[in-house]
Amino acid sequence: MSTAREQPIFSTRAHVFQIDPATKRNWIPAGKHALTVSYFYDATRNVYRIISLGGAKAIINSTVTPNMTFTKTSQKFGQWADSRANTVYGLGFASEQHLTQFAEKFQEVKEAARLAREKSQDGGELTSPALGLTAHQVPPSPHVSANGPGDEKLFRSQSADVPGPAERERLKKMLSEGSVGEVQWEAEFFALQDSNSKLAGALREANAAAAQWRQQLEAQRAEAERLRQRVAELEAQAAAEEPPSVGEKEGPGQSLEQLEALVQTKDQEIQTLKSQTGGLREAQDTAAAEREETQQKVQDLETRNAELEHQLRAMERNLEEARVERERARAEVGRAAQLLDVRLFELSELREGLARLAEGAP
Repeated sequence: MSTAREQPIFSTRAHVFQIDPATKRNWIPAGKHALTVSYFYDATRNVYRIISLGGAKAIINSTVTPNMTFTKTSQKFGQWADSRANTVYGLGFASEQHLTQFAEKFQEVKEAARLAREKSQDGGELTSPALGLTAHQVPPSPHVSANGPGDEKLFRSQSADVPGPAERERLKKMLSEGSVGEVQWEAEFFALQDSNSKLAGALREANAAAAQWRQQLEAQRAEAERLRQRVAELEAQAAAEEPPSVGEKEGPGQSLEQLEALVQTKDQEIQTLKSQTGGLREAQDTAAAEREETQQKVQDLETRNAELEHQLRAMERNLEEARVERERARAEVGRAAQLLDVRLFELSELREGLARLAEGAP
């Protein structure tokens, strides 16, 4: 496909989908990421086309005709049917504003195509493409939830006779009620999706916290074992430092000088022993104090370990509850999606009926 003779008049980014040709109800995504979707004006042929490329492949190549209708099926999703391509295209946008801009450009291009057809039939030429559409506006890439466009289902067109005035009023009333119901179901669906995301985040945080607490518990157990070994070493050291016994007394028959010298020597030994005994007592007191402090630390660590184990069990219970809540939320999301599918299908049929009504009205 060559676009050398065509000029882009408006561009945006959206997630592109096509209707499943087998079921005519489910959407098939064109890719995992948002693609550029552009309006092109072919001045040579005087036609307007919507084009989106996925690499070298044309995902969308739809010529806009005056009979086409772009339908907003939700706040961020819209679709249109292309009878020439025998398919229905869907676009999921990042915000309602992007959807509104694309819909407005669709209406302008559709009107320009109508005028171009009229002038072509009259033999005239258009001088201003797209009625002054702004050129090449590309907003940032949108983010679509991992669940995809599950809330955007295709309407199925069915042939029907043109209804009378009473039937028209009834269809208008049902369309209004269906729009309100659709908004309510979509709000509930998005709330469930948000709750599911929060539960998944809380579960990941709880798993990380549990792993961190396990690491702290192992570290404190290792510290307690080291302190126990230190206590054993201090007790062995205190047992080895006992005061030496006093030597046996000298026998009688020694001279007075020898006895006095002996007495002085014994006095010195007594003083030395007293000083050694005092130092030993101080060492024993210090060792006893350190041993008591170590035992207190061991008790504190054991208490902390018990608290951590209790917190770990509580966290495991919370994790289990979070898993149960997550499963319940998934089930609710599934039910909400099914109900939303039914609502969207009914609403689409009503819109199709109103569209046929509008076309058949004088």
